[in-house]
Amino acid sequence: MNASQTARERARTELTREIKEEARRQLAAEGAERLSLRGVARELGLVSSALYRYFPSKDELLTALIIDAYNAIGDAAETGAAGSADLVGRWRGACHGVRAWARAHPREYLLIYGATIPGYVAPQDTVGPAARVALVLLGIVREAAAAGELTPVTAPPLSPGLSRQIQALAASVGPELPHGVLARAVLVWTQLFGLISFELTGQYVGSVDPADEFFEYAIGELAGFLGLPG
Repeated sequence: MNASQTARERARTELTREIKEEARRQLAAEGAERLSLRGVARELGLVSSALYRYFPSKDELLTALIIDAYNAIGDAAETGAAGSADLVGRWRGACHGVRAWARAHPREYLLIYGATIPGYVAPQDTVGPAARVALVLLGIVREAAAAGELTPVTAPPLSPGLSRQIQALAASVGPELPHGVLARAVLVWTQLFGLISFELTGQYVGSVDPADEFFEYAIGELAGFLGLPG
């Protein structure tokens, strides 16, 4: 009985992988809006009812792809950060890891950081995976602060509304950080993905394309903006 259950579990895992691979292929070819369960089932030689046992709706399939993409880019950031011992090296490694993954998987990147999908509302399950890159970057800042290596930065005071938002954020991700530093960390997080999104959508053509040297320059400036050493 146990052996039979294991075989069924393996078969289910394998078919789930095949479904998601075909969905990613269609995503790359036609975009998220035209992805359909029937189309995926047809390409895999399945009847639609069989696929619905794995993903009852298109939204559930999209959610699985979104979580996979967030986890993959989170893995890339963590792996990149782990490749260096010093703080700035870890910062650069994380940023380059994120960019390299995005360049290798542009459709999946744009699925999570591109335009919203009409009618799709991301469930709570996506929140944890979506935070992984930000937590890697923030973790480096927190390490620098704990080691006394974070250079104080001069910044205007936060508005009352922003101060309340940052205070709430600090309670969950960085209570020991000055609120000005945490506000800058949010700005840097969004700037990193702005840089990558501009590159993937061709916005640098005619200016800093190819963007390798500009990206290297930019992430160094962002590190300095946060007060990281070096």
